[in-house]
Amino acid sequence: MTNQFHELKKKMPVVGVGLGYREEIADHTIENKDSIDFLEVISDHYLNFGPVEMKDLEKARDFQIIPHGIELSIGNTGEVDVDYLKKLNKFLQSIDAPWWSDHLCFTGVQGNRLHDLLPLPHSKEAVEHVVRRIKKVREYIEIPLLLENISSYLVMPGSEMTEAQFVGEIIEQADCGLLLDVNNLYVNSVNHNFDAMDYLDSLPIERVVQVHVAGHRRVDNLLIDTHGARISKPVFDLLSEVVSRTEVKAILLERDQLFPRFSSILAELDKIREVAGKKQASLAKPLDNVLARAC
Repeated sequence: MTNQFHELKKKMPVVGVGLGYREEIADHTIENKDSIDFLEVISDHYLNFGPVEMKDLEKARDFQIIPHGIELSIGNTGEVDVDYLKKLNKFLQSIDAPWWSDHLCFTGVQGNRLHDLLPLPHSKEAVEHVVRRIKKVREYIEIPLLLENISSYLVMPGSEMTEAQFVGEIIEQADCGLLLDVNNLYVNSVNHNFDAMDYLDSLPIERVVQVHVAGHRRVDNLLIDTHGARISKPVFDLLSEVVSRTEVKAILLERDQLFPRFSSILAELDKIREVAGKKQASLAKPLDNVLARAC
């Protein structure tokens, strides 16, 4: 185990409070660039550049772009897809990404894509497996990696530790960073009956670089992570707690469906700044995009 990532984090720029780049709100997003510090793009959409993808990405070039993936499948049991990593690295280099992220999960079995983010058993064997795969990924991508905690609706058989212990063991042993999704954390804490603050206590919180915030909905006794509702007070409370414990470089509002008026999205970005800015002054107001890109 090394601690190189702690030094890398110190050199990472604060990129502020941003929004996921989505086709349904793309025009409004571009028109309101003074109120949005950065855009998070789904990196997998841009690995096979064509005229449409290039034109789409060029519209976002006035923003700091932060890449976020959904196809790494770091928990997969098959071989690491080297061709995918080479394409991904080329994309990350092309946008001068300060870091990149994907999910702590698996997304397929025996070459079959399952089109979902599926949880791993919280076991020592799974920790060792994922850490080995992260080291393989680093052979092709040197840009710092963040792994994101996912929402889950079952505990996989064979689990030997809590989710927080599992996440912490992996990012410590692999010496990588954490993209902490506080909505996923809250959803899981309710669905699996654990204390969200205990979860934070168990994490190597200093490895958090980026935070995701989003909305959810209740279906009977279950909370569902939807990215289609306003952020709840418990999620804002968790955001405030995280920012009080460690420096956060970026906070992203995830909104992927049931889009409200764009003024409501901007108001939610302002609320994120209000909450986070009380603990970290650099997040209290919109950054100058030109200065942010120059950092």
